[in-house]
Amino acid sequence: MKASSAIGVVVACLMIALGATMEGSQVMAILNMPALLIVLGGTFGATMAGTSFDSIKAIPALYKKAFASEPLDLRGRVAELVGYAERARRDGLLALDGEVGKIEDDFTRKGLQLVVDGTDPEMVAEVLESEVDAMARRHQAATQPFEKAGGYAPTMGIVGTVFGLIHVLKQLDQPDTLGPAISAAFIATLLGVASANVVFLPIAARLKQLSMAEREFRALTIEGILGIQAGDNPRVLNDKLMTYVPPAQREDPAAGAKASGAADASAEPDQARAAA
Repeated sequence: MKASSAIGVVVACLMIALGATMEGSQVMAILNMPALLIVLGGTFGATMAGTSFDSIKAIPALYKKAFASEPLDLRGRVAELVGYAERARRDGLLALDGEVGKIEDDFTRKGLQLVVDGTDPEMVAEVLESEVDAMARRHQAATQPFEKAGGYAPTMGIVGTVFGLIHVLKQLDQPDTLGPAISAAFIATLLGVASANVVFLPIAARLKQLSMAEREFRALTIEGILGIQAGDNPRVLNDKLMTYVPPAQREDPAAGAKASGAADASAEPDQARAAA
C-alpha cells in the first residue's frame, strides 16, 4: 500500500493525542511557539549544517516519495524481459535494436543496448552493477538528512527545556507561576522526541525500504538481461526471474480467468448430458 507511511504517521499522532487527552492533558498546548522555534528550527539548522544544501533541497521530494511512492511492478518487468528473450531467441539479438529506443526505463535500455552492441557479458554485468551501486549511494545520501534530524530533534528538545527551566528558576519568588512554567518547559522535550520518532526516523526507514526494493528490482533486470544475452530459453528465464517475485504476486490474474473460463466451458457439456 503506497500510502502506508502517511497513514502510519497520522495514526501515531492520533494515538498520542488520544492518550494525552485521556490523561487530562491539553493537546493544543504543544503549539508553543518558543518550543517550536527551538526544536524544529534548531533541528533544521543543525541538519543543514551536517549535510549538503542539495540534500536539503531534495527533502520535499523525498517526503512525497516516502508518502506516495508507486509499488514496483515485478511481474510486469518479468513479462517485459521474457518478451525480449522470445524475440531474441526467434530473430537474434540484433532484432532488439529496434526495441531499445522504445524502452522507457533508462537502466533496462542501457543494459539491452550493451547486449545489442555485442559487449562481453562480464562487462555488461559490471557496468549494470556499478549503476546499482551508484544508485545505492545516492539513496543512502538521501536518507541522511532524516537520520540526522532524528538524532538532533531530541537534543534540541532538551535545549528548549533547559531554557524553559532557566526561566522557571528566575520565578522562584512567584510560586503560583511555577507549575505552568515547568509544564511549558517540558513541551520542547515532547516536541523533540515525538518529531524524531513519529516523523524523521520512520521516513528514513521507509526510504531505506524503498531503496532495497529498487535494488532487488534492478537485480531482477540484470538477471534477465544476462539471460537474454546468453540465449536462455524464455520459459526457463521466466521461472528464474519469478524467484524475485513474492509468491502471493506470482499468480497471473489473466491466466486464472482463462483457466476458470475453460473449466466452466468444459463443465457445460457435462451438465447438459446429466440433464438429458
